Amino acid sequence: MPIFHYTTQEEGLTVEQLLREEWQAGKKTVHEMRMAKSVTGLDGEPIEWRTPLAGGTELTFAFPEMHSTYIPEVQDDLIVLYEDEHILAAMKPAGIATHPDGPGETGTFINQVFAYVKKNGGDYAEHIHRLDKGTAGVILIAKHPIAKALFDRMIEQNEMTRKYTAEVDGYMKRPKGMIRLPIGRDRHHPVKRRISTSGQSAVTHFQVTERKEDSTLVEATLETGRTHQIRVHLSHIGYPVKGDTLYGGSETDDGNYHLTATTLVFVHPFTKQQTIIE
Repeated sequence: MPIFHYTTQEEGLTVEQLLREEWQAGKKTVHEMRMAKSVTGLDGEPIEWRTPLAGGTELTFAFPEMHSTYIPEVQDDLIVLYEDEHILAAMKPAGIATHPDGPGETGTFINQVFAYVKKNGGDYAEHIHRLDKGTAGVILIAKHPIAKALFDRMIEQNEMTRKYTAEVDGYMKRPKGMIRLPIGRDRHHPVKRRISTSGQSAVTHFQVTERKEDSTLVEATLETGRTHQIRVHLSHIGYPVKGDTLYGGSETDDGNYHLTATTLVFVHPFTKQQTIIE
């Protein structure tokens, strides 16, 4: 059962206001928590939802009916970069999917993370964002439903900075730039995306960090998070990611493309602290 602890920071805030207004938790989650009387004080007794609370009141939030259903797969070399009682961030290797496409599927990053969470007494792990199979890097995981809802909204409202490092084919002369081009599905390919006037808005900022003889290293920062966004944008301006043969990149020895999610920056919604995960 997912559980987390929280100390109120405002005077006179009710549990109802905290969940519905400040955290904007989903209606279903709030209803189930109310019915289960799953918000308690230090003494373990349920808290009255509409009673104003003193600042500094310590609360426990529990989710008795909510758990993840992934099949856990132990991976001893899983690299956890950050963890608290709300979230964890871990390093996804290139070459594996972020999550299963259907019930019972294994061999994905979230299967490994769920095994780690269960080993440490938890039973909830849901990814906040995803990376393409060929992309390595940092992925953020929610450890309870309220964190999932809060961080999902932060992604949607562009309140999280996501930086990537890419090695692209060719010698890029421009030191930096911005690509603002909409991305849509390619009707002639089941997974490919393309620049399309009818697609979703997409913005990528890039800056050259190193130039090699036949390739360039760039740091890319996302304003939006469209499928294949960096790959499509860089390919469109003539510099496909090395190894990304779907979008015209040169082949690599291991078959993976050279794109890594390196950094997440955000204000933690529970602690209000600036948080940097690299």
